[in-house]
Amino acid sequence: MTSAPQHASRQFGLQLPEYPWDALAPYQATAAKHPHGVVNLSIGTPVDPTPALIQDALKAAADAPGYPTTHGTLALRQAIVDWFARRRNVAGLDPADVMPTVGSKELVAWLPLLLGLGAGDVVVRPKVAYPTYDMGAVFAGATPVAADSLAELDAETLAKVRLVWVNSPGNPTGIVRGVAELKVLVEQARAIGAVVASDECYGELGWGAWDTENGGEAVPSVLDARVSGGSNDGLLAVYSLSKQSNVAGYRAAFVAGDSAIMANMINSRKHAGMIVPYPVQEAMRVALGDDAHVKEQKDKYRLRREQLVGALEAFGLTIHHSEAGLYLWCTAGEDTWTTIGRLAELGILAGPGTFYGEAGNGFVRVALTGSDERISAAVSRLGAKTL
Repeated sequence: MTSAPQHASRQFGLQLPEYPWDALAPYQATAAKHPHGVVNLSIGTPVDPTPALIQDALKAAADAPGYPTTHGTLALRQAIVDWFARRRNVAGLDPADVMPTVGSKELVAWLPLLLGLGAGDVVVRPKVAYPTYDMGAVFAGATPVAADSLAELDAETLAKVRLVWVNSPGNPTGIVRGVAELKVLVEQARAIGAVVASDECYGELGWGAWDTENGGEAVPSVLDARVSGGSNDGLLAVYSLSKQSNVAGYRAAFVAGDSAIMANMINSRKHAGMIVPYPVQEAMRVALGDDAHVKEQKDKYRLRREQLVGALEAFGLTIHHSEAGLYLWCTAGEDTWTTIGRLAELGILAGPGTFYGEAGNGFVRVALTGSDERISAAVSRLGAKTL
């Protein structure tokens, strides 16, 4: 009789926490009982149509029998460079130092591994943050640490830091890091030999003092010379077209920055077959060359935001930060799930702040990504009931 291999009982698969959004299921069931339907403002997924010029570009490139390039077509990379110069105050970027990615989430999740991080290395992310930053560290075997400044870390931890994530405008808080703050972070990271990766996917969606169409300042990029000192060494900027162009379903994003890191990452992604389909590359190229549809979409979000701010405040919520992006970061001064439950009774689904780290306790995230009709419905319901 042959004995079973010693490893036979080993479980296959990664041992990861359950996907947090599954915890919303009972509240979604409550909200679904509302006689006029659910207003789902829990996830920031675009609901408005993809602009026709982008759809047309995708269709025109549909005859694509050959393999696309991992690095992206030169035409796309030049469009990205031109967009950085025109919209992000980043001049002189080399087309060799940009690359399309399959959405920005996969890049966030795989960047620590692609950088060669592993056991003993520390990945720093904001205290209130998108959970994928932590997952990326876990996939690589590194250790995620929550901190809003490297100055918060003890000497032992600081010595292990290899990657620092900054998210500005932030998800879920909507906080914007100004030029001076970003510059200090870059200098601190360079002093310890760490990479700074800046997730900037809400960069076009500034409000108030950051709303360029109303006389405000543009949200700065980590590659802006005022931040970088004119050198992209140790810096990466990550951007997604999902929000500004309503193409979340296309998985259209890109990364740019440090020449040596980019060259190595392009090579690694070639080996792994991590490639953006050619029709999507063409859609990206066209989208990046057109600012009109971005302005039109932002105008819609601005109106929805203005309506929701007043209604949420009338409901008894206080809005913190939220100066940019697609979310309102709110608190009623009570447990997160109590607020989620009270909103669900009105048929409104919001995102629990607890999904974004311990510092999110007591907060909820309300997305602007509802149709005009659904936003109006939420405003009406919120105004009908207060604390």
